Amino acid sequence: MKNVVITGGASGIGLAITRLFARNGHHVFFLDYNVTTGIEVERELMESGHKVKFLEADVSSMESVAKAFASTPPTLDVLVNNAGISHIGNLENTAESDFERLFQVNVKGVFTCSQLALPKLKANKGGAIINMCSVAATIGLPDRFAYSMTKGAVMSMTLSMARDLVADNIRCNCISPGRVHTPFVDGFLAKNYPGQEKEMFAKLAATQPIGRMGTPEEIAGMVYYLASDQASFITGSNYNIDGGFMGLKM
Repeated sequence: MKNVVITGGASGIGLAITRLFARNGHHVFFLDYNVTTGIEVERELMESGHKVKFLEADVSSMESVAKAFASTPPTLDVLVNNAGISHIGNLENTAESDFERLFQVNVKGVFTCSQLALPKLKANKGGAIINMCSVAATIGLPDRFAYSMTKGAVMSMTLSMARDLVADNIRCNCISPGRVHTPFVDGFLAKNYPGQEKEMFAKLAATQPIGRMGTPEEIAGMVYYLASDQASFITGSNYNIDGGFMGLKM
């Protein structure tokens, strides 16, 4: 059984990761800013006999994360930096406030959680850090200026941490999903394309050569593998899970 910390673990991809680790018998501590949803997820999994604990936290705040980490065990095996937010906009129309907001959550959040988890990973004599990146880190996507900036930083931080921590037996990798069907996608379509949701969903799905969006469970499966002992020879790597978006472009 591993002690696992997952950020943004109450919804979307994070929820799939939380459920997968919990259902496989690990002790899961999941952080989220949404208290209502976090408590509901904790109750659902605990009623099924799983070992989970919800911890309220704003990953952009060192103080908030430190308070949450104080409720985790002295040793950790796995940290999954999944918490993140998105933004639609290009250089011209991205407000400074939006740029700063994305940086604080998507970039500083990885720094904050990783730094606070590090003593517990070292006390464990090793472990794994998995960061949620994006295909936006390595390819230009329209109207994703600030988001792409943050994910490029996540990839660079992953490589730097992997190099610095290899002597401590701490492996660091990242995952770059393509489009994944989460509640965020449904909300985005409802807000921006009212009455055209089905048409736009099909259009977005078709951008993956495989012909559909990914599922949160498919992303969670790769996270679980990279956290496992079977991946003990893997560090400093990025894995595209994108339905062929990066490798099979027409």
